[in-house]
Amino acid sequence: MRHLIGFGNDLHGDDGFGAAVCRRLAELPLPADVRVFAAGTRGLDALALFEGCDEAIVVDAAEPAGQPGRLSFPAVETLAEDSSLPGHGAGVGYLLRALSALGTPPHLRVVAAEAAALTPFHPELSPEMQRAVEETVLLLRGWLGVEGV
Repeated sequence: MRHLIGFGNDLHGDDGFGAAVCRRLAELPLPADVRVFAAGTRGLDALALFEGCDEAIVVDAAEPAGQPGRLSFPAVETLAEDSSLPGHGAGVGYLLRALSALGTPPHLRVVAAEAAALTPFHPELSPEMQRAVEETVLLLRGWLGVEGV
């Protein structure tokens, strides 16, 4: 079983990237062994989303750093050290650190897109992040072995 887990807050601009990727994937045919979860800003209760899978792909927004929409693939260890983005509660890094403390975690991969801005109470992605959603969906379909990529 493979789980794709998107994090972020739809009401805070580009922070809604992970949820937007999950919505797009939900519109497409995926292999039977793939489950898609929009985790929002859940804290440690999101640990349950990692149960019962051999592989988990985490999708989240990265802090603005001058190249909006740029995809990156941070190492899980790096994320576990990072502080959380505003509005993320304990943060994805904290969650992944807790996951590894529970035993043998699934194989983890992370896809992040650099936000243009994290704007409270602005429920729209920037144009750069909208393009990053489509780029990420294509990438993930390839990773998941979906034909017609």
